Amino acid sequence: MKTDGVGSEVPWCVSAFRVGPQEPGAVELVGQIRRLRARILFDGGRRPEFRDAEQYVDEQDLDFGAWHFVAWHRAGGPPVGYVRLSTPQVGTLFQSRAFLGAEEFELLLLEQGLGAAETFEHSRLVVEHRARKLGLGIHLNAVAVAAARHLGAKAMIGTSGTADGQDRFHERFGFRPVPGTRRYVEHYTEDVVIMLYRAADGAGEHTRLVERLEHSFPAIVVEPGQLCLDEAVTSAPVPPARTGGVAPGESADAACWRPVLFEPHRTEDRGALDALLGSGQVREVFDTIGDQLKELVKSRDPGQGLAGAALAEAVQAQLAGVDPGEYGVWAWYPWSGRLVHLLPREEFRLVRTDRNRGRIERPQQRELLARRVGVIGLSVGSSAALTFAMEGIGGAFKLADFDDLSLSNLNRLRAGVHHLGLNKCVIAARQMLEIDPWLDIEVYPGGLSEESMDEFFTGGHGPIDLLVEECDSPWVKIAARERARELGLPVVMDANDRGLLDVERFDLEPDRPLLHGLLGETTSADLRDLSFQQTVDLILAMVDRTRISPQLAASIPQIGKTLSSWPQLASGVALGGALCAEAARRILLGQPRPSGRFYTDLEATTAAERSTLV
Repeated sequence: MKTDGVGSEVPWCVSAFRVGPQEPGAVELVGQIRRLRARILFDGGRRPEFRDAEQYVDEQDLDFGAWHFVAWHRAGGPPVGYVRLSTPQVGTLFQSRAFLGAEEFELLLLEQGLGAAETFEHSRLVVEHRARKLGLGIHLNAVAVAAARHLGAKAMIGTSGTADGQDRFHERFGFRPVPGTRRYVEHYTEDVVIMLYRAADGAGEHTRLVERLEHSFPAIVVEPGQLCLDEAVTSAPVPPARTGGVAPGESADAACWRPVLFEPHRTEDRGALDALLGSGQVREVFDTIGDQLKELVKSRDPGQGLAGAALAEAVQAQLAGVDPGEYGVWAWYPWSGRLVHLLPREEFRLVRTDRNRGRIERPQQRELLARRVGVIGLSVGSSAALTFAMEGIGGAFKLADFDDLSLSNLNRLRAGVHHLGLNKCVIAARQMLEIDPWLDIEVYPGGLSEESMDEFFTGGHGPIDLLVEECDSPWVKIAARERARELGLPVVMDANDRGLLDVERFDLEPDRPLLHGLLGETTSADLRDLSFQQTVDLILAMVDRTRISPQLAASIPQIGKTLSSWPQLASGVALGGALCAEAARRILLGQPRPSGRFYTDLEATTAAERSTLV
């Protein structure tokens, strides 16, 4: 089970912590860790050695001084998985050293050209059966490898069981069995073998996932005192910008916005998909893979005019003997209960953007998909984000807005009454991922602040390439532009009045004044604690009060009196999304789109005197 093409955004909450023997409460916390592991290893009696009378037992001195990683389905639920990472400082206690004996262990490192000071040990990967089927083992293993790399490991060593294919599982991450080290271990009731991993070689088929997690490792580190592993955990932190999908068996809630993808040709995914279908959670199944395959083969060579028997033959050739039900990917959308059968990612995107050709050619489509776009403010910004997703402008996004959808927002946002009360980032992310489930989307439901600004621009899954700014806060407007100018990022904005598109090419003009100098030398530090009237005056200065529409000019004095807020219409928001998309596409493709302000006033452009008919 994966949640996107590189395994990012999985539905697990993971906390990392290190326990030193002298830390307060260390003995009790290590006892909880051991009971957690032993309970999973006992496996209902399959490994009886891990239970003594009524107690689960898995005592190892290596626990003190090691890094521990614990996973939950969600904060507040019971822990369902664990893995340990031991650093060279406790190398004399390594399990692999005890397994081989000190002399043979040191000889092995010597033969491999490795030093003890650069070799970490990865051990005790234990995952409950149900969570294992849903991909937790993959994620936890990737977390441990990523953490080791972050901490400076050149190599990792560990013991691996063989009865359940654990050794083959580790091989998928780049671990290799060391010849001559396999032997039966009665405690585990199976053969065990030494596995070795070199950081310089990547991480096998999970290299991209490990590289992403390597950068985010510090964000999951917590103080050991925050956790209680014997009970349902309530304090395990969920990174605010990266909480995603919900696994089968869990209910969708307001934090759920990431689909779960199943590749049925994988044994573990097939089992998880079968479990989902039998869970009663699936309300609707959509399987149009046959029609999608026809579109695929026709779009690859439209000149053939495939139809009838020739079309059927081309589809069979594409399947290459694979059963249609096993072909491609099944996307599970927990918030709607829909399960949808789709082509594999690259084929899906080829067909989905086929009608872009002639306007956006294939090489340009690939170039755009490689870009990451930041969107601040998901009212007008939601229209832009959805247009970007439909048009293929960006394969990765960061969405920031603190606000939840209210009833009065439904006059202009593409949403329904069932979305009321949901964060606007979550709504936009869900809708974008229903267009393309492989998009890499991070959400910032707390909006932007001084604390989150750096992560939004340069952290998380990677730095953004372009900013769409559509928020109402003067401080955020200026602070975001200050950061964009510092980083040399272009900024586009629609003002939602008279079709005003604002473009600032800080990528080409690093010294350009913010907002074209309309606010003089004003900085974000000057914009704290503004009154309502000061905010109104400032926004009018930003959009140039001499150029606003008569309707907006007449409305401003009535705000807070006869009008509850700024007047906005769905047509203006839709136009704003289109204008931002057109500008962003040109900028990201290196086409002409200079800094400036541009008006697409629908009232003026559709006036009677503008008609082209005589």
